[in-house]
Amino acid sequence: MSTLTKFSAIPYTGPAPTNRNPYVPAGAEIADARGEVIAAALQHPGMTPELGQDMPSFIVDKEQIVDVLRALKESEVLAFTMPLDLFAVDYPGRENGSRESGVGSRSNTSDLQSPNPDLRPPTADTRHPGRFDVIYQLYSLKNNERIRLKVRVADGESIETGTPVFKGLNWYEREVFDMYGVVFDGHPNLRRILTHEAFQGHALRKDYDPAQRWILTENDVAKIIPKIDPRFENVDTDYERVTLNLGPSHPATHGTLRIVVTLDGETIIGADQEIGYLHRCFEKMSETHTYQQVIPYTDRLNYCSAIINNVGYCMAVEKLLGIEVPARAQHVRLMLSEFMRIADHLVCIGTNLVDMGALTNFWYLFQPREEIYGLIEACCGARLLPSYTRIGGLAVDVPPDFLQKSQRLVDMMPKFINDVEKLVDRNKIFLDRVVGVAPISAEEAINYGFTGPCLRACGVPFDVRKATPYLGYETYDFDVPIAEGGDTYARFLVRMEEMRQSLRILQQAIERGLPEGPVIVDNPYVALPPKAKVYNEMESLIYHFKLIMHGIQPPVGETYFQVEGGNGELGFYVVSDGTKNPYRVRCRPPCFQIYSAFPDMIMGQTIPDAIAALGSLNIIAGELDH
Repeated sequence: MSTLTKFSAIPYTGPAPTNRNPYVPAGAEIADARGEVIAAALQHPGMTPELGQDMPSFIVDKEQIVDVLRALKESEVLAFTMPLDLFAVDYPGRENGSRESGVGSRSNTSDLQSPNPDLRPPTADTRHPGRFDVIYQLYSLKNNERIRLKVRVADGESIETGTPVFKGLNWYEREVFDMYGVVFDGHPNLRRILTHEAFQGHALRKDYDPAQRWILTENDVAKIIPKIDPRFENVDTDYERVTLNLGPSHPATHGTLRIVVTLDGETIIGADQEIGYLHRCFEKMSETHTYQQVIPYTDRLNYCSAIINNVGYCMAVEKLLGIEVPARAQHVRLMLSEFMRIADHLVCIGTNLVDMGALTNFWYLFQPREEIYGLIEACCGARLLPSYTRIGGLAVDVPPDFLQKSQRLVDMMPKFINDVEKLVDRNKIFLDRVVGVAPISAEEAINYGFTGPCLRACGVPFDVRKATPYLGYETYDFDVPIAEGGDTYARFLVRMEEMRQSLRILQQAIERGLPEGPVIVDNPYVALPPKAKVYNEMESLIYHFKLIMHGIQPPVGETYFQVEGGNGELGFYVVSDGTKNPYRVRCRPPCFQIYSAFPDMIMGQTIPDAIAALGSLNIIAGELDH
């Protein structure tokens, strides 16, 4: 006979949700003060400070944006030399003077029709009319500092391109044009980038139907004709110049990348590429689902290190909520992130070597990868796409032998890494294929917005775990490996050493042991109560019902949070309108910018060089086509 355990009903006495109050991030006063210093240093009349943000923020006049970008980049004191991101947010109600930014844009935005101004997203500032916020985020390596610029653009208006200032804005501007229809005057190649040529409308506008589909036929495939590099335009040649498609059917492009190259003999003298073959619509889907429901979609960005995506997104929402995850959950998040970083590098190096014909290394490296997935499976039952984290912590606790399993992995992996290094480190064929192939200078990499191993291979020691630590990374002893040359060999060396540094972090985490306590916050407005309490306590049943039906409702506001992904800075910008669905979720995918530089990197090289270089960039299509 089954028995029912009864729990004493203990009402929750913690903080109530604050979705009706504007979001004021921790450190906003510091950001505002720093914004004053930046404004004083530039003395630019086109900049208006936007107070109460999570980083120094300014609203910039549309006509002045290029001057401001150039001034921020060229300032010796400020040195905002890296274009981290460029994206947009749609506020259709703002253009006609309405106080409501998103009225009628979603079925769950009825609250926005209230005259209460606190229910408006904070960027809906009627002093600066215009339907779209075009948002630039820059980074200063010199000062380890981020800045946000917003340009208000009306429907049908255009904005001057920033590509003469930052090469990295090229693809970003194409994305904003594709998703919102904002035109950038003077752009060198303003065409769609994530959708095909027959696509109609702009998918991230609030009035675009998420269920709409547009058929792609052979006639709609982009007609790409690479522009010949000026160095080869007037060169006498004995060969017929040929233009051909490298992918998407080429094995090295994995069915998702199309590179069009013009050859003079065997030399690449022109190149252009097309993406969008795996466009996942992550940002559009995020607007039609609750905050917790977005987590599985983040898995499918960089699916080689999915938990890092989970952690980055959850920490962005947790920043909006103003909550801190329990120490035990933070410890597990850190350990699994480092295991996933190793798995990501194992896939990158293993498949890159396969593309060059070195098959043995693939088997050596995929064995520890499988072991890592076994550990993930022991934690949550899933492997490649675990969806293990939750806003506020983890879905469930780790198994009792988690540390023992982790120690076994840490002990076994150095042998596999060392064996592969012995196989290729002095292999003449390998060295001929990678040394000096597809190099990029540190200055160019920064100008494009490179982060992660590809930037560190240029000698720039930027790592988010060191620059803006999270999950307690500042308490761990590890090095940031860098290399010189910025070529395919340098990228290989950096990733090999990064795996060893991750093992070093993991060993310290194991020795510290798992902190005692829960793995998710004790807040029923954020996390579901335990099932046992739901079955036996009226309060818990009510909290469970409310959270399932109404979801997490962060306060009205916006924020950005970044983590160090397998390919570099993985950032999430989240806008809340106080309802259960995000108003906007922007993913800053690191390999998007890296791949945009690929034609420049392979110019003057050969097809085999391009194949070796492509694998070294570790382009993950789910992240690229976010």
